[in-house]
Order: sequence, then structure tokens, then C-alpha cells
Amino acid sequence: MLAFLGVSAVVIVTPGPDTALTVRNTLRGGRRAGIFTALGVTAGQLVWAMASSAGLVALLLASDRVFHAVKLAGAAYLLGLGIHSLLTALRAGGRPAVGERGAGWPPRLRAAVAFRQGLVSNLGNPKMAAFFASLLPQFAAPGQGMLSALLLLGLAFSTLTLIWLALYATAVAALGAVLTRGPIRRALEAVAGAVLIGLCVRMAAEPG
Repeated sequence: MLAFLGVSAVVIVTPGPDTALTVRNTLRGGRRAGIFTALGVTAGQLVWAMASSAGLVALLLASDRVFHAVKLAGAAYLLGLGIHSLLTALRAGGRPAVGERGAGWPPRLRAAVAFRQGLVSNLGNPKMAAFFASLLPQFAAPGQGMLSALLLLGLAFSTLTLIWLALYATAVAALGAVLTRGPIRRALEAVAGAVLIGLCVRMAAEPG
């Protein structure tokens, strides 16, 4: 378990689509939006963990067409979020809320949008499927039921992810008074949009 936690920590702290999306949503909707994005990402990871333990991920990886369809769908979703961030950066005004028309939405609805974005982003990344299918079985303890062992490891990985992304959201929100000033916020929106589009291109271009 200690070895698994060490490997997981290295993977989790490496910036990727989930981190970029959490930062983006925190800038747009505050700490609550960032944490709900992290919860959505975590929910997606739990789905991948359960699918791995049930053998469904093996079926996904065995089908090139399905794998590429999921990959392209995930890339398209990141592209849409990235373009929206770039368009937001071009507009003047105060800090927008999460979502296309979220400025007037109540906090609960904005949180639901953030959760959905985190969930869809994670589920749209088939590399997570390959990661769970290749990593988790290596650390399943002999003598344990494979199903329960994989679920336990998946839960541990997801919990670490939630803690890390929640810390990210808290840190970004703590700097909110500075980061959400007009010119700075628009610059960060532009950077976030460019990063999401770059990740989209990389995901779509990666072989297999």
C-alpha cells in the first residue's frame, strides 16, 4: 500500500486536464466551484476503478474503435471548455460563474455544473482506463479477492486526488482577491483556455 500511495502521489501531482479544469473553475466560481469540480473528477475515477475491477475496462482497451471514440469525445469536451475560456478572456467585466449562462444561477446549480464538468472531463479521458487497468493489479495483495483489492486501491487513489485538487482550489481561492482583478483574471482565463486546448490536442494526437 505504501508503494502504491507513493506512485499515486507522483501521478496525481503531475498537472493534467483535471488540474487545469479545477483551477479554471475556481477562478470562475470560487472555492466551492473548484471543490465540486474535484468531487466530479473523483467520481469519474471511482467509475474507472469499478469498471476496472469488473473487467469492463479490459473490453474498452480491447476495442480500438470504442477507445478512440471515448478519446475524441473527451478531447472535444476539453476543446469546448478551452474555447469558452478564451472567449471569456476577451470580454471585459467581473468574474463570471461556472457555466455558459451561469452568472445568474444560484450557488447550488453552479456547483452542479462544476461537478458535471469534472466528471465528464475525467470519464472522457480513456488514458485513465489504461492507467487503472495497468497500475491497480500490480499492487493487489496476494490472498485478497481481486475485486475488493482493486476497489480499495481505486478508492485510495481517488481520495488522494480529491485531497490534492481541493488543496489546489483552496489555494487559488485564497488568492482570489488578486487573481480575479480584471486584467489578471482575463489573462488567467486566456492561459487556462490555451492549456485546455493544448491538452485537447495532445489527447487527440496520442496513439492508442
